[in-house]
Amino acid sequence: MPKIDPITVSTVWHSFQTLVREMRDMVSRTAQSYLMSQLRDLSVGIWLADGSTVAMPQGLLCQFIGTKHAIKAVKDYFGEDLHPGDVILTNDPYHGGNTHLPDWGFIRPIFYKGELLFFTLVRGHQQDTGGAFPGGYFPNSYDIHGEGLRIPPTKVFEKDEERKDVMRLIWTNVRWPEAVRVDNYAMVATTRFAEKRMHEVLDRYGKDTVMACIQEMLDRTERAVRAEITAIPDGTYSGEAATDDDGTVLDEPVWVRVDITVKGDSLTADFTRSDAQRKGFVNCPYAASYAIAVGSMMPLFDPALADFHNEGSLRPITVITPPGSVVNPLYPATVGAAPVNVGNQIATAVGQALSKARPSRSMAGWGKHRGCYVSSVDPRNGQPYVRTTFDYDGSAGAVTGHDGGTGPLSIGSLSTVRRGNAEEMEIRYPWRLLKWEAATDLMGAGRWRGGGGVEWRAVNMGTDGRMATGSSDGDTTQPPGAHGGYPSPCSRTFLLRDGEPIRVKTHRMVEIKKGDVLVKISGGGGGVGLPTERPAELVAVDVKNGMVSVGAARNLYGVAVDPANFGVDAEETRRLRAQAQSQWDVVIDEKTLAISVVPIQAA
Repeated sequence: MPKIDPITVSTVWHSFQTLVREMRDMVSRTAQSYLMSQLRDLSVGIWLADGSTVAMPQGLLCQFIGTKHAIKAVKDYFGEDLHPGDVILTNDPYHGGNTHLPDWGFIRPIFYKGELLFFTLVRGHQQDTGGAFPGGYFPNSYDIHGEGLRIPPTKVFEKDEERKDVMRLIWTNVRWPEAVRVDNYAMVATTRFAEKRMHEVLDRYGKDTVMACIQEMLDRTERAVRAEITAIPDGTYSGEAATDDDGTVLDEPVWVRVDITVKGDSLTADFTRSDAQRKGFVNCPYAASYAIAVGSMMPLFDPALADFHNEGSLRPITVITPPGSVVNPLYPATVGAAPVNVGNQIATAVGQALSKARPSRSMAGWGKHRGCYVSSVDPRNGQPYVRTTFDYDGSAGAVTGHDGGTGPLSIGSLSTVRRGNAEEMEIRYPWRLLKWEAATDLMGAGRWRGGGGVEWRAVNMGTDGRMATGSSDGDTTQPPGAHGGYPSPCSRTFLLRDGEPIRVKTHRMVEIKKGDVLVKISGGGGGVGLPTERPAELVAVDVKNGMVSVGAARNLYGVAVDPANFGVDAEETRRLRAQAQSQWDVVIDEKTLAISVVPIQAA
């Protein structure tokens, strides 16, 4: 290996990081679907020929951190039969190191002067992938074959020639073939762009220098992560989280449990105590479970490392997921809801465990995903559609020293997915937005409170149809607080039909009617620290801003706020905080849909 200077290492390192960000932006600008172009449900990255991660600064944890397993599958399938210009498509959780079927990954081997040096990936959630119901989050499929088209590693371009018969076969098995075709070409083109840029770096610095810089990058990051682990006292720290049910056996929570053992500069996350794989569709395949477990540790390490994690970050960490468990199911278990319903619980459980290990960097649970897939016909053009969004998710959990942000969403993506915008949604789909705002009191109280909950309402201007709530969670299970902070409140979904609310639970399939108003009332993030330790002036600001009610300020935080001028009654506040603190809950009235704070014994 040649001797390399720090400037060259930094330049090459940032070249890869910048390239990956450009790739993600390129897909979002050229894709057609709402999921990828607006919500950015997509991930990209660069790996060495042996599968070692080089650059992965942004994306959904389940889609890209475990790509080493997909690359291994590609190499197992094709051996030496990989060539410049090849592009491999895969989505099969059981043959290809993937997550659930809607997440299609296009993988390009990158050669330089005849030698395979890298792989690049673009993976994105497709508008449809076949299966029993549009979109892919359909509860109660008989097995994974009912969830959609399974694609093991398959060449869709061979030596720069498109295999049109293969692509035609694939697109024939989805409901919106033209839309999926446009997205797929955007993804393939982005892998070609990555290849071009990487050749430019190799031409400029030479292969030996680039590879030496990469090795230095990996070694530096490994040293930094090992130092972070060493700062944690040796021991075992446990966390757990649950999804409401598995969509088949209803109203029975499914648990993810982790025991994280720190020994010196290495760490093992053992999920052996998690539930056995379920009949329903919440099971999370190994590659996705591994990716989420490792990726959700990163926010509790030094924030300065956030943009630079790579294979070096992964080397000190071992993840144990027993085969046949809900975090490593066996074929032909259904996995359609894996990223949301067990995947997010993996992230929450890991965060809870490490918050015990590092109180100075504690992080409460984030608001749960509240998605749904609505399918009917748009009367403006007579065409069927499927709609989903992240708009009605809650917000971020608090961390030690900071309130949770109101707006960031999805712990499983570390907020790299985003909410849509009202105008785009109304143009694309026959739904008219009525209300979209942060909801008062709908977050976990704490010394640092969680990000705000959300109330969202829209009216169905289209035809009668169906709605699957498979991609939602949190009716009965709550994201936890930390160190005395309150958990996020439970959430609710309703259909207002002729003015009367009809509750819709998670993981169900229901009929929708023209004129129905869909109401989503979603809990925000959990809190960190005792609410009565929150500075009274900050509570008063929250009251003024409508985030906290006068009653919640008094009952949860022990702060007396004048509703007329938002001043703090210091004497009454001292009296309230000197009393033994009662436990309170935030609940949603299922008749009036009002949010209120009530004593837990009366909830």
